[in-house]
Amino acid sequence: MGKQTILLVDHETDFLDWARQQLQTAEVRVLVETSAEAACATAFAERPDLILTEINLQPFSGMELMDRIRAESPNALVVMMSAFSTNQNVIEAMKRGAFDFVRKEHLPFNLKVVADTALQAAADLKAASAFQPVLTVEQYQDEIVGRSEAMQVVFKMIGRVSGSDASVMVTGESGTGKELVARAIHNYSLRSAKSFLAINCAAIPDNLLESELFGHEKGSFTGAANRRIGRFEQSDEGTLFLDEIGEMPLPVQSKILRVLQEGEFSRVGGNETLRTNVRIICATNKILEDEVENKRFREDLFYRLNVVRIPLPPLRERRDDIRVLAEYFLQKVTHKKHRPQLQLSEEAVKVLENYPWPGNVRELENTMQRATVLATADMLLPKDIPLGLDSGEVPLIADDLSIGEAIERLFAAASVDPSITLLPWMEREFTRRAMEKTRGNQVRAAKLLGITRATLRKRLERDELSGPATSSG
Repeated sequence: MGKQTILLVDHETDFLDWARQQLQTAEVRVLVETSAEAACATAFAERPDLILTEINLQPFSGMELMDRIRAESPNALVVMMSAFSTNQNVIEAMKRGAFDFVRKEHLPFNLKVVADTALQAAADLKAASAFQPVLTVEQYQDEIVGRSEAMQVVFKMIGRVSGSDASVMVTGESGTGKELVARAIHNYSLRSAKSFLAINCAAIPDNLLESELFGHEKGSFTGAANRRIGRFEQSDEGTLFLDEIGEMPLPVQSKILRVLQEGEFSRVGGNETLRTNVRIICATNKILEDEVENKRFREDLFYRLNVVRIPLPPLRERRDDIRVLAEYFLQKVTHKKHRPQLQLSEEAVKVLENYPWPGNVRELENTMQRATVLATADMLLPKDIPLGLDSGEVPLIADDLSIGEAIERLFAAASVDPSITLLPWMEREFTRRAMEKTRGNQVRAAKLLGITRATLRKRLERDELSGPATSSG
């Protein structure tokens, strides 16, 4: 990392002198200004790596100073400071794109940490390689995205079945895009001008599912104040998608079978026989053959639904699609939310490609949405990608090894090797691995471990791991 520049802005010269002493090193140059107007001119002329500014300035506020600087340099990293900040100020500063907001009474303890973190982010941004887009403008309009061989098989199957009225069963793990496949089959079929309706069988209580599908007559049960038209009537001549079909109760399965065999049904509480011409596409993440064997799913209905099966691969088995999907979701979110255009770095793409994606494509889409919300620059870096616990998902270790399984293996290893005292050994190993992963950067290693830098230094000295460690990388 070459020499970096910090611009300090505050109306109190005593504070500027103290902060400069804390931050200025052989690798870091510190510039100071006491007015917003002068700071603005210096920022445009010097292009500092980091601006640390008081919120209360003259002749205009630190907020406006940040707005002017970021209007000229969207990736400028600005940390707001205040001795008398309100919650509203914190929220507004972060909304406008501040990298961080700190109260001045906390600065004696964390000024260096905040600055080092921001400077490292600035260095990472400068070193990042821009990701070269893969998709064409037309491909951004596609419902399903994928270039892997596995997905090409799926696309071919969609093309083959769309021209018929055969029942289709889409299988695969949760989050693989089963409803998207069902919609694609409908959109390319002769029924595309008619309705496509979707219903999640697992999301509706058993006692209401029959009414939802077939409708009911007024007074047929408590609460049935009016006649209701069910999904089979609503989707006549169109397509009905039954998601999580494996959760459907057996009595409802019997009525579904009658519709498939005869094209007939009756509303709940009604005597009238109604006819419908509906194409059924269903989806499940269960192994229905096992459900049939265990008498939880009707065998005759299974064969009626399983005329054509389209298995969807999990995202971990189609890693060639991860960068394409990430790009697609990024463009989709920024366009839909009218946000400034964001770009992926190659380094961020590598992080995405190395993650096992237990939540499949849905998890990737949610991850990209969170990344766009939390981004402070126009290029997403690895630090901007919330994975594992940061994303609310259960993280996995390599080869789909869960945290629980990893702990069990550690216990097993400790029972075999009497030289391993588990907790001290884990603390030492985690510290050593964190320093290796961050290339000796104590600030980043402490953040990775979830401890203070002072605690990290004590561990390094105690375990004689300090070696080539650095404070800012």
